[in-house]
Amino acid sequence: MFWVLLLLLAWAFAGTACTRLCLTAVRAAALDTTAATTDRDHDLTLYEAAFLSGGPSRVADVTLVSMARQRRLLLAHTGWATVVDPRGHDEIEQSVIGAIGPEGQSRIAPVRARAAGAEPVRRLADGLVDAGLAVSEDAGTTVGAAVRQVRAAALAVAVLGATALLLPIQTGTPRLLVALWFALPLTLSLSCLAIARFEVHPYSRWASPAGQRLLGALVRRPAGDERSFLTSVAVRGIRAIGEPRLRAAFTHRDQPWRE
Repeated sequence: MFWVLLLLLAWAFAGTACTRLCLTAVRAAALDTTAATTDRDHDLTLYEAAFLSGGPSRVADVTLVSMARQRRLLLAHTGWATVVDPRGHDEIEQSVIGAIGPEGQSRIAPVRARAAGAEPVRRLADGLVDAGLAVSEDAGTTVGAAVRQVRAAALAVAVLGATALLLPIQTGTPRLLVALWFALPLTLSLSCLAIARFEVHPYSRWASPAGQRLLGALVRRPAGDERSFLTSVAVRGIRAIGEPRLRAAFTHRDQPWRE
């Protein structure tokens, strides 16, 4: 009867993960309802779009790219940032300049890390959370994380079921019946994944459903000018940079940074 213990374990995995996904989806729906007015009236800034798309590190990236395009920073393809104009136009640019340091030159990796953790970015995040456009880190599991947990539970159920079928069954229970018992928690997990895919996809670590709608509207705007280029970087990340030397500045890995 050892297979029964495996079955109970499978139900524990599936039930816990699916319950967590349902509760998380309900919280996300409640947040979406409270943010309905903001969704209609709010016009995302470049920094807000960057945060909702990729979090604090994306804000640092788009700031660096923006300053480099204005020739106020020099980003070398070797992975170094050099200050050309030490006057930041806003507090996030000032935090980037401060992250580079008093010598006016630093490797890009530590600059990105320090700027992403600076107080201006934290205030930006708090403002988006208060507006219902971003997911709070203190709110518990996000929908995306809950979906990954259900996927892991489905895999665990499949492995436990296969293990049970490979074990010798001494009670005379048909193996087909054992497989059917394990098919129940597996069906539950796969059904939750299918419903989540239909109801709450795409899953975002940073943006709430209202924030995702604003990002979608932002992407559909006409392209071609500098603002559109920076918006593309904010939404898609450094892979949207079309300039090889500038993109190489972010991807250079010859001398990894260690703090």
